[in-house]
Amino acid sequence: MAEKTDVNANWDACLDLSVRRFVYSSLAGAFGGLLLFRSPVSRWASVAFGAGVGIGSAYTDCSHIFHGSPAKMECPKKTSSAHEQLTPLNTPNVPASQVA
Repeated sequence: MAEKTDVNANWDACLDLSVRRFVYSSLAGAFGGLLLFRSPVSRWASVAFGAGVGIGSAYTDCSHIFHGSPAKMECPKKTSSAHEQLTPLNTPNVPASQVA
């Protein structure tokens, strides 16, 4: 029963977060559109962009709520390759006077 309550709490937190981020980002886009643009189409595009940023931010945070933090990506391990053998760093030291 405790797990079901925890899932409901997660959904409530996610829904609250999504609505707040959508509304606040849309309002910020509307305010920015009023300040920066004259055309109604550009103003609506600014509102849509703000709404998209809010939804995307809420989606990311909701995925953290449900699945925990994502795994950290590791850098690929270096392996020797033919390209590394051809780089100038691996050339033998030749005095400048002998280079034609």
